[in-house]
Amino acid sequence: MTLRHLRIFTEVFRTQSVTAAARNLHLTQPAVTRAVQEMERHYGRPLFERIRRRLSPTAEARRMFPQANHILEAFDRMEEELRDREEQGLVRVGATVTLGGTLLPGLVQRFRQENPNVEVRVTVANGDAVAAALEENRLDLALLEGRVSDRNLHCEGIGRDRLCLVLPLSHPLASGAEVTVEELAALPLLVREPGSTARALLEETLQAHGFALDPVWESTDTASLLQGVLHGLGAAVLPEQTVTAAVRQGLVCTRPVSGASFERRRVLAWHRDKYLTGSMQRFITLCQTER
Repeated sequence: MTLRHLRIFTEVFRTQSVTAAARNLHLTQPAVTRAVQEMERHYGRPLFERIRRRLSPTAEARRMFPQANHILEAFDRMEEELRDREEQGLVRVGATVTLGGTLLPGLVQRFRQENPNVEVRVTVANGDAVAAALEENRLDLALLEGRVSDRNLHCEGIGRDRLCLVLPLSHPLASGAEVTVEELAALPLLVREPGSTARALLEETLQAHGFALDPVWESTDTASLLQGVLHGLGAAVLPEQTVTAAVRQGLVCTRPVSGASFERRRVLAWHRDKYLTGSMQRFITLCQTER
């Protein structure tokens, strides 16, 4: 027996009419009749008798009705609670350090304003750590940069950003129009930790020109790298949006690197097997406006 059988049985019991039950359930009369007959064959006894053109419940049907009604009410209550829970919900969002400090705060603020009953929990880490959290279902959605190699993750583009070479104002290369990759490789470089997308792109660029990355400073904090450049300790390749204010204030300068493309694709990612709740889908829609 299925919930469909129970719904049809209880409606026929209440209306004592196949025609009325079919109309109320938006079914055909033969479908209602067939379901009642299937139940009677299953239990081996009649559930209704036709008396004076009306269906009259048998004693077995009268005993069954309150239990069937209880089962349906319990199921409907469960469905309603789950829908309410989804509307309130929880969305676990991850982001790389760059996007967690630039794009994500504004997105979360807008999402909370539009969905005040939904809790948003945020994790900011490097790209490898965030991708691993998606894979292990410790995050629902994540903002990442660059190529995502994990085939289990679905990615949607939400714009682009660019890395730039940041130099102290006093550095000899600061007066030139652009820097070569060879000159970049010779600089004392202040870089993000292994696993970050910014470091991976820098390493790929250097390797493509036959150079190896040999940093003098590693940090998980982009701000500390910028401070290192400001104090003349070396150069860094950082996201443009994180150094705009310092450049505008005349604290550091940026220079293009000839023969190198430091442009990255920003993506919103989730596991291909992830069940997306209504709350998650609304967050996805919000992020898509950033394209």
